[in-house]
Amino acid sequence: MSNRQFMRQAQQLQAALQKAQEELETATVEATAGGGVVRVVVTGKGLLQSVKIDPQAVDPKDVAMLEELVLAAVNEGQQKAQEMAQRKLGALTGGLKLPGL
Repeated sequence: MSNRQFMRQAQQLQAALQKAQEELETATVEATAGGGVVRVVVTGKGLLQSVKIDPQAVDPKDVAMLEELVLAAVNEGQQKAQEMAQRKLGALTGGLKLPGL
């Protein structure tokens, strides 16, 4: 493989990685807890985008339970977002762990 071919492939890979990262910024995953009474949406970059809580889950006498449900849903959402990013970027890098990705 010539230097020119290698550079062209590297530029193509860089462009594909940049496109995948841009797609992750707009992609979202949804996670729930408590049978769906707490629902969160997380971006492909792992940022919490929204939280929806069913009014039935709000019990002033048991705030700790609601806090646990929110925490569980957020953690699941972030895990799903990370898995989505690994699938999308891993397909391009062949599973290599590249810094900053």
